[in-house]
Amino acid sequence: MTRAAITAFDCTPDEAAVLRELAARYDVRATITATAPSVDTAVLASGCRAVSVSHRTALNRPTLRALRRAGVRYVSTRSIGYDHVDVEYAARLGIVVENVVYAPDGVADFTVMLVLMVVRRARSMLRRAEALDYRPPVERGRELRDLTVGVIGTGRIGSAVAGRLQGFGCRVLAYDHRATGTAEPTALDELLRRSDVLTLHTPLDATTRHLLDRGRLARTKPGACVVNTGRGALIDTSALLDALESGRLGGAALDVLEGEDGVFHTDCRERPLPDTWVRLHRLPNVVITPHLAYDTDRALRDTVESSLVGCLAFEEQEASWIG
Repeated sequence: MTRAAITAFDCTPDEAAVLRELAARYDVRATITATAPSVDTAVLASGCRAVSVSHRTALNRPTLRALRRAGVRYVSTRSIGYDHVDVEYAARLGIVVENVVYAPDGVADFTVMLVLMVVRRARSMLRRAEALDYRPPVERGRELRDLTVGVIGTGRIGSAVAGRLQGFGCRVLAYDHRATGTAEPTALDELLRRSDVLTLHTPLDATTRHLLDRGRLARTKPGACVVNTGRGALIDTSALLDALESGRLGGAALDVLEGEDGVFHTDCRERPLPDTWVRLHRLPNVVITPHLAYDTDRALRDTVESSLVGCLAFEEQEASWIG
């Protein structure tokens, strides 16, 4: 007899393969589907109190109600962020929502890569080289040891980024409500004024939405670069674009963007994109990657296992109460 039954929605082939392996190890009966959770597909969770979902699909109120009718009481999102789930409404329905934990190293490594790309003008160099134009750029790059980097949000990922950048010789400033390790704790406005590079790692919620708005971007150090591997809505995209086009900012590297749902991780070559996205793509000092900072083989396994263990723990707790 299996220990529990769960449904895992919106699984990529590699997620599904790891889920099958781990479900067998944990003696869990898992219904694994590439289908995203929705009003129409919630029936796939029938008979399961716990489900696992990805960050790629929003869990809105109608979908949450449908999952609740199917008997779901627990949702594990295979991500650190909750912003794609209406957590407050889920709680009102009696559904517990929890995230997963995975090592911060993949996102931290990717963030440092983006910092290097934006300060060394990598996109411009690569575009010219692909066109067989091997002339050096007009503007020289900068070395990390000469830069002050402001880390906004010093949880597990932000702290890992700060440590890596200090290893390159950067002076690292940190803004957060918690302890900041070896980075220099700094008020946000002062951090904006002093930083050559800003990197965002704070969770997205009502208090951090458009944390970098038009006013704060106007207070940044002239020529500063912005890196975002957190959540797209931490930055007011329209204000960011204006600051880049005016030359106020020296560049941006963005692994996340406002309105990315349904765009990132899809083929958009034949689809019209929002005007702000088109304008960002045209800028030679902007690097855009499609929300892939977390995407390593180690993080995949950690994420899937953490989600499975969370679902299993909830199922067993519920069974003990009922029993």
